[in-house]
Amino acid sequence: MGTCSEQSVKLDSLPGVWRAGDRRSVSEHGNFSTGFKELDECLPGGGWPLGGLTEILSRRNGSGELRLLLPALVRLSLRKGWISWVAPPHVPYAPALAAQGIRLSRMVVVRPRSMRDALWAAEQTLRQGAPSATLLWLEGGDEKALRRLQLAAAESGSWGIVFRPQQYARTSSPSMLRLAVDTEDDALRVRILKCRGGRPVEELHLSDHARFRARCQVMGDDLASNAFTNL
Repeated sequence: MGTCSEQSVKLDSLPGVWRAGDRRSVSEHGNFSTGFKELDECLPGGGWPLGGLTEILSRRNGSGELRLLLPALVRLSLRKGWISWVAPPHVPYAPALAAQGIRLSRMVVVRPRSMRDALWAAEQTLRQGAPSATLLWLEGGDEKALRRLQLAAAESGSWGIVFRPQQYARTSSPSMLRLAVDTEDDALRVRILKCRGGRPVEELHLSDHARFRARCQVMGDDLASNAFTNL
């Protein structure tokens, strides 16, 4: 299992180089904790970067991507921030999300008719400003479209999260942070593919996940399968 310290290079003599353990943020809008200690320690500023895109790639929907975001989304809704769900693959399952502490009154679900409409809607919600988060599901999406979203988030200070299939892991992307996510038993397995101001990390097993799993129990299943209900 890779760790940040193992992936870092000793460049103490060079100015402007971020190192594991360095809490400075590379985002002018700041960062906030992911809720997972191991992941926070690998990210400049100690958490999710505001004012930009976080791209999450997985083999399929329900591979742990929402469980990774859950602690941050709960805190955001409690701060009266808006959470916009744009083109989710299924309808968000309100009872499961409410059971986690997310305020449903702070959620907006957008069901666009096309990818073009989805990109437009995501850009508009990203321009709401902080504190807000826009979750966008894409089956594709080119670099130009992602760059527009990155720019919208950077201008407003909001947080954009783009979900894409893992097959795009090797393609170019303007996102500030790119993660590959999967589940293994009761843990989340995360690889940092790109981190502006940091370094890629081969693999993290997020042990803090166990304490969130206990809170995810709804009707005998966990949040990964219950956050959405099939259309």
